[in-house]
Formats: sequence, C-alpha cells, structure tokens
Amino acid sequence: MHEDGNGDGRGSTPGVSPGGVDQEFLSLERELTVLLRRARANQGDMAREVHPDLEPAAYGLLVRLEELGRQRATELAAYIGVGKATMSRQLHALEQLGLVAREPDPADGRAWLVALTEEGRTRVGRVREARRARYVSQLAHWDRGAVAELARLLHELNQGMAK
Repeated sequence: MHEDGNGDGRGSTPGVSPGGVDQEFLSLERELTVLLRRARANQGDMAREVHPDLEPAAYGLLVRLEELGRQRATELAAYIGVGKATMSRQLHALEQLGLVAREPDPADGRAWLVALTEEGRTRVGRVREARRARYVSQLAHWDRGAVAELARLLHELNQGMAK
C-alpha cells in the first residue's frame, strides 16, 4: 500500500481536508469572518459616539480625513470603494452634521477638497483614543512583540488584498 505522508493511506495531504480545502485557510476564513462581523458592529458604535446621527459607513471617511488631511471627494470614493453619487450623499450628510467642510482646491479651481472641521477632528480623535485604550486593555496580557507582529501581519494582509 502507498503511504501518503499522513499515515492513513487515504491519499490526502497533511493540513488538507477530504474536500481538498487547506485547514489553515478554513481557519483564516472563519477568524476573519468573526473579526469583520465584530468590526462592523464596532464601527456602528464608534459612529454613534462621534455623532448619534452618523452612518456607520461614514466613520471610515472621517478617520481617513483625520489621518491624511484634506482630500478630494474622488480620492475618498476610490479609497472607500464607492461611487461618486454615494460619496456625495455621505459628504453632504457629514457637512450637515458639522463634521466636514468643503473648500476650493487651490490646485484646481473646479475641484473641492474635503476636510474635518474642528468639531469633527475633536469628536473623531476622542473616539479613536477610546478605541486604542480598549485595545490596550483587551490585549494587556499580550507580549508587545506579539502585538507588533499581529499589526505587521494585518498590514501585509491588507496590502495583499488591495491588489
């Protein structure tokens, strides 16, 4: 009888289920599903902390503006992965809440830049700081090197998925 490397004689490969799927990728899919489900729920909570009327999807726009500063609506739409009409609607809602303002782009008089207002910057900063504090608390028992490695691996994953 032919040995296949796992000793059961069935011809399967270690780490691969009988259906031909790598167990590592099944585990990855399961854990990412849980993480993303929790992230969506947390995004809604964080959006409400910024402003009770803020849509959860708009929270990412505010974070992007806090991190990079003024952006064109087209750049924001491309980053978030939505169309111009959706972006326009979200930005209008954010303007109505007093969280962002539009200003003419000095490099192109026909274009507009979107920026956080002082109120928007204060509110987003407060929520992000509270989120970081929760991470510190929840991962206090982790080795700092493990936290850094997790951040590195997530960055690598995000970079690979952006392609």
